[in-house]
Amino acid sequence: MKSVCVFCGSNYGTSEAYSQAAWDMGKSIAEAGQTLVYGGANVGLMGMVADGAIDAGGKVIGILPKALQEKELAHTGLSELHIVSSMHERKAMMAERSDAFVALPGGAGTMEEIFEVWTWGQLGLHQKPCGLLNIHGFYDHLIEFLDHQTTEGFMKREMRNMVQVAEKPEAILQLFRTYVPPSTPKWIRKSET
Repeated sequence: MKSVCVFCGSNYGTSEAYSQAAWDMGKSIAEAGQTLVYGGANVGLMGMVADGAIDAGGKVIGILPKALQEKELAHTGLSELHIVSSMHERKAMMAERSDAFVALPGGAGTMEEIFEVWTWGQLGLHQKPCGLLNIHGFYDHLIEFLDHQTTEGFMKREMRNMVQVAEKPEAILQLFRTYVPPSTPKWIRKSET
């Protein structure tokens, strides 16, 4: 695993634990000799994760849509900053340049990003690990809901287990190192049940 993509909020959240964990995530990626790939902004948890990696001497690749650059949100201390034309192009480039994906706390954009790459994995479009860094119990209710989807028959256990969950950056990186993608298909025909 050479690079880890971090999806996270452009806000700081209500707990200092979120900012600290974002900084620690960036630091952990850098200390593991991996490249951080993220959204390219200097605000909220996005700025914190980049700063953590930079402070630890790591390589940081930011990918930012031009519309957000024009709002002066671009981080100026990155190893590489790619300005793209759209959010779609941003997500495609992030996926292309990353070997694993982790969501820290965030809003709708963070959810959309991690769910999209997880779905791509379920469809067999990649075999890269996805995870949630469950800081301060942020993802507890989501994890419960994902388990409910499985119990109710809308997701196979193997697909649910594709999403790794940990509370510490080092722990999620270790889960990524040992990740084995599911060997069973996503779909089951009615005649096979």
